[in-house]
Amino acid sequence: MSKEIDSVLDGAGAKPGLEIWCVEKQLRLVPVPKSLHGKFYSGNAYVVLSTVLQRGGPPQHDIHYWLGKDAEEVESTLASDKALELDSALGSCTVQYREVQGQETEKFLSYFKPCVIPIEGVFSSESGQLNGESYKISLLTCKGEHVVSVKEVPFSRSSLNHNDVFILDTASKVFLFSGCNSSTQERAKALEVVQYIKENKHGGTCEVATVEDGKLVGDPDVGEFWSFFGGYAPIPKDLPSCAEKQSDSPFLQLFWITAQAKLCPCEGSSLNKEMLETNKCYMLDCGAEIFVWMGRNTSITERKKSISVTEDLLRNQGRSMTTHLTFLTQGLETSIFRSYFKNWPQVVEPKLYEEGRGKVAAIFKHQGYDVKELPDDEDCQPYINCRGKLKVWRINGEHLTLIPDPEQTKLFSGDCYIVQYTYPGSGRDEHLFYAWLGRDSVPDDRADAISHMNAIADSSKKDPVLVQVNQDKEPLLFFSIFQTVIIFKGGLSKRYKNLIAEKGILDETYDEQKTALFRVQGISPENMQAIQVNQVSNSLNSSYCYILQTGTSIFTWIGNLSSTVDHALLDRMLELINPTWQPISVREGSEPDIFWNALGGKTEYPRQKELKQHVEDPRLFTLTCADGNFKVKEIYNFAQDDLTTEDVLILNCHEEIHVWIGSHSNIKSKQQAILLGMKFLQTDPLVEGLSSETPIYVVTEGREPPFFTRFFEWDSSKANMHGNSFERKLAILKGKKQNLEVHTGKSWKGSSKESTPDGLRSKSVSSNGRSSSSPVTSASVTHFNSSTNFQISTPTPTARKLFPGSPFHDSAGSPKAEAESPSQAAVLDQADGNDASENSVIYPYERLKVNSSDPATDIDVTKREGYLCDEEFREKFGMRKKTFYGLPKWRQDKLKKSLHLF
Repeated sequence: MSKEIDSVLDGAGAKPGLEIWCVEKQLRLVPVPKSLHGKFYSGNAYVVLSTVLQRGGPPQHDIHYWLGKDAEEVESTLASDKALELDSALGSCTVQYREVQGQETEKFLSYFKPCVIPIEGVFSSESGQLNGESYKISLLTCKGEHVVSVKEVPFSRSSLNHNDVFILDTASKVFLFSGCNSSTQERAKALEVVQYIKENKHGGTCEVATVEDGKLVGDPDVGEFWSFFGGYAPIPKDLPSCAEKQSDSPFLQLFWITAQAKLCPCEGSSLNKEMLETNKCYMLDCGAEIFVWMGRNTSITERKKSISVTEDLLRNQGRSMTTHLTFLTQGLETSIFRSYFKNWPQVVEPKLYEEGRGKVAAIFKHQGYDVKELPDDEDCQPYINCRGKLKVWRINGEHLTLIPDPEQTKLFSGDCYIVQYTYPGSGRDEHLFYAWLGRDSVPDDRADAISHMNAIADSSKKDPVLVQVNQDKEPLLFFSIFQTVIIFKGGLSKRYKNLIAEKGILDETYDEQKTALFRVQGISPENMQAIQVNQVSNSLNSSYCYILQTGTSIFTWIGNLSSTVDHALLDRMLELINPTWQPISVREGSEPDIFWNALGGKTEYPRQKELKQHVEDPRLFTLTCADGNFKVKEIYNFAQDDLTTEDVLILNCHEEIHVWIGSHSNIKSKQQAILLGMKFLQTDPLVEGLSSETPIYVVTEGREPPFFTRFFEWDSSKANMHGNSFERKLAILKGKKQNLEVHTGKSWKGSSKESTPDGLRSKSVSSNGRSSSSPVTSASVTHFNSSTNFQISTPTPTARKLFPGSPFHDSAGSPKAEAESPSQAAVLDQADGNDASENSVIYPYERLKVNSSDPATDIDVTKREGYLCDEEFREKFGMRKKTFYGLPKWRQDKLKKSLHLF
């Protein structure tokens, strides 16, 4: 296979980011330097490779071949062939896209924000110059609300219309003309293009003017704009478009591409995956988009023929310029492709954490560390202070029953609850409301829980975050703020009692006289749960520990695949449920008959290790709901600037979703936002099998919590600006100081007991292991700085042993003190965003790598990158340490993994 692959592609895809090659006139592929990325010449064809390191699993590769409008057919064909060779070099694990100048996909445009403005002429690598580039007055049209498609149109009044946004680029001034029917978001995005033109074509020195459609002459800028068109004259009304409106359900036709490059229609009333054979190639014609699916067992030659016959078909039908082409290898089907097939099976590939953890542990042991347990660092962080004030209400008919503090951590699966959590934010208290819906709760209680949560939240006037949570789908943060939760079977609400009475169902509500089986789970004493399960033997699982209460005896059952952390949690939970119990400890495989008799006899149960599922990177979507039509559109390579104030967006984190409400959107009710979130889960745009019970967070603009902003490179100064998105961008462009909306609230002062709100919980553990409430001390309250992107809300971290023997607190409730070496302190300073001090211990990269043959031993292995000198750090990471530590934690980890420093 290597003989078929161009040597210029050697090593491609090894590092995250973009790599670009250009097809020169000599019909050879040459790399384009990074300084010229985003500059495409209309006389050339290009190959673009995007490599993304995912949170788990292999890197994601996308290949785009871009065809300039003046590129010759032989160059375009070569670009297509080279894209296929590159796919082969990467193990046929890529998705390929054909990009035609002026009709680029949004995914392609998202790599080059704010825009791609093709340049007339051709690229030449030999001279190092870009031929054909010369300045001239130009008229551009801008379309798109999150990525902008920029096209040059004839410099004529007839090019202007009422629907689009235009940029007139002159020698001394750049004008933005907004059609009266254009959206605010399009105008705002066009301003980013204006800024790009100002900086790149005018050296940042030209003037900028905005002109509104229909604004009469009177403003000097308006008069100057129209003078370029020979004076002002009204723009005629737009004629109805002759283009047919695209159907929501496009006509689909699947073709098998034969070895002789012939298209044979596939018979069938609907499409299903079984129609695709692994040794064949297929073409799926969806009208505006065509997919070519290539089986795993097809050769490069067969794939080239399939691509060629598809492009010939488009040329012959006159669809070449307007139809998007996507090329897929079996197993890498996009969500859009899968959505056209009936019941495409969900294949969930578990991430083999345990195997990887074992290998890393072996490396650490080789380096002299006593490894007890490898922590799941990022996934276990709550990102906010979890020692705040908690209030819990049970839904009881049409009324709410406030739960006393000692009973707050005891929930029943037949009931619904409202949880109010108050925690210290950036100079103010922040509020978080949950509606927890028990698995066996009554529908009326569920509806009332959502309604009451909204009413309480609205009355608080604090604009809190709202969350809908179903039992068994609780997010980590929910358990973190409770710290300890016991979920019993049955229920206490009136409606639940009435329901089981009407249906003659046995009341399973827990009491100490009944037989009960509890599964113990969690990650630490600050996040542990006991869940009552059916008292039958198939409820057991070798990965967990259990408590069996028979009325006369108490058993603890320890699964063979459970960890030392699980064993410690089991002991803690026993003492919390009932400190007087004297349990009989049973290891899996040595159970007495009385144990199995209490569970109704011995049957089979899961004995395989439960593997943590691979969680995909978050994805951002914009929602529109007009005339009963619910539409979802993905925003690729998203950033904070994509949170436009007129929109409602959904951040899909797969295990939970966040509905973000812009302050200028038409969604005014958070209850309405929850309904939109539920509709999104039903739509499942990624065809990933999203559960309808996935937790739904509702977040409002300007009050984004740290567990939301961690997915962005967050600039808090952008979050609270006045005006719509166009007014904000214009103010930034013109350098005007922004007035920020300052949300005032009671300041959180942890240094004074008098200022600590009643009910604040600082969990401490007494000598018998039971948890008690105590006021928050100054040491346990985190003070936030609004300009910092916080990764976890805990007191200032101190260096600790890599994996200490006990992962938990001592009996006094405070973390065990660990000796801190000077080098460890220096690294922790860097982790807070500071560059290394002169006294820091420095090691070369080769000694810091996980797989180093001569590893440094006196380091904190969770902060390997901090021991690099500034020069080598910039060389490896492409940025300064301060910039790196300002990135979201998950992005830091991606970069570290790619460099073998994680």
